Amino acid sequence: MKLGEFEIHVVSDGLFKLDGGSMFGVVPKIIWQKTNPSDDMNRIELGLNCLLIRTGEKNILVDTGMGDKWDDKMRSIYDFRPGDGLLGELAKLDLEPEDIDIVIQSHLHLDHAGGSTRTLEDGSCVPTFPKARYVVQKGEWDVATNPDIRSKPSYMGQDFLPLQESGQLEIIDGDTEILPGVRTIMTPGHTMFHQSIIVESGGEAAIFLADLIPTTSHVRPNYTMGFDLYPMWVIENRIKIIDQIVAGDWLCVFEHDPKTALGRLKREGKKVWAEPV
Repeated sequence: MKLGEFEIHVVSDGLFKLDGGSMFGVVPKIIWQKTNPSDDMNRIELGLNCLLIRTGEKNILVDTGMGDKWDDKMRSIYDFRPGDGLLGELAKLDLEPEDIDIVIQSHLHLDHAGGSTRTLEDGSCVPTFPKARYVVQKGEWDVATNPDIRSKPSYMGQDFLPLQESGQLEIIDGDTEILPGVRTIMTPGHTMFHQSIIVESGGEAAIFLADLIPTTSHVRPNYTMGFDLYPMWVIENRIKIIDQIVAGDWLCVFEHDPKTALGRLKREGKKVWAEPV
């Protein structure tokens, strides 16, 4: 769709599942299962919605899904169904990996950065997008390359270390304008250095929320995930960003919603909900 002078496209890396209790933290299952029904293993369906921004001069990709570096066991655990995968979705838009100029990572967890690299026949990993610069927050890079015991399972070095080896890694520190109309803002809580991405053109705006508000069900500020390292920060930052989104009528990209990738937030009193676009 058009966003001012830009084009934006949701490009999917497929579907996967995670434990419903982990996705909704202290919210009782009797409540969340009404909108997010679980399977017999208590897993709920989730999307891998990445964002392509076409400015007319640059092709920018925000997050890269789970990628192709998965054995049968891991695919089964996450019930990962890539479909055509990220590269297949880009191909439908007549884009090859070489056509991507910038990749912005909200953070480096395996379900957000997995597609940043690909596996060669000899088993080595190289950047999926050979001409792109990969933009990562400094603090997130430091944590990912030296994770604590709780964070370690969420990071896979093969997803991001090859970016440094190839010289394509670009480290930023804090809120940053990537190019006119595309900027990152710090939205910590899920991880300490998590960032969201704002796109602005022609008086219109969109925000890629990543794991600050992963699905439309998480627009309720207190619906934090068990995966959130700093849940009170998530609540505070959600309240703050929701105020801005509603006031500006921003378009929202929900990275993990399996049905509603794009929506606009509406508010009546204390109630906030997402209307699909």
